[in-house]
Amino acid sequence: MTGNKDALEIEVKFFLENPEAVRGKLTGDAVVVEPRIFETNLRYENPSNGLIREGKLLRLRRDRGCRLTFKSRSHEQQKQFKIHRELEVEVNDCDTMGAILEELGFKAVQVYEKWRETFSLHDALVCLDTMPYGDFLEIEGSENSIRLVAGRLGFAWEHRILENYLSIFDLLRRGAGLPFTDVTFDNFRRFPVEMTDYLDLVRVSAE
Repeated sequence: MTGNKDALEIEVKFFLENPEAVRGKLTGDAVVVEPRIFETNLRYENPSNGLIREGKLLRLRRDRGCRLTFKSRSHEQQKQFKIHRELEVEVNDCDTMGAILEELGFKAVQVYEKWRETFSLHDALVCLDTMPYGDFLEIEGSENSIRLVAGRLGFAWEHRILENYLSIFDLLRRGAGLPFTDVTFDNFRRFPVEMTDYLDLVRVSAE
């Protein structure tokens, strides 16, 4: 395994009604960091199901490789940006890592899928994310670089989203009465949801 340093991640999201138009702007100005790739994520819980209640995430992600990630709330929370603490390591055997987590008492409780394409622009990482319930832009970097990129791409700052993708799904699940907990493309093909019906509930401007 190789690990990264303990760091704070600062980010915001925007819902994309026209993802191709945003991709066109990015391909003109930004550098491609990672071509479009499919992700399968497994969220793990402890025996008391306490991680999510404490605002913590333990995740095993499989794409071209495999990464184990732990996220938790930062003490530096504020309303302009989503800020969290993240620890992440690359794993050379995803199945074995999953087995280790199970032996330690953690259990895989939720699957969520995503297509992601990553760019670099103005010292920020810019991700075009296709979730099973809609398309989003995620901007990660310093506070200044995030605001600069959002403005450069034409997004209204009051339309930013600070919720994570699983929190957004929980809102959709409750609002639409969805009979599943795994955020997969197959599930949403069987039970389609119109994300635009829920934007006023997830955008910061709704507060």
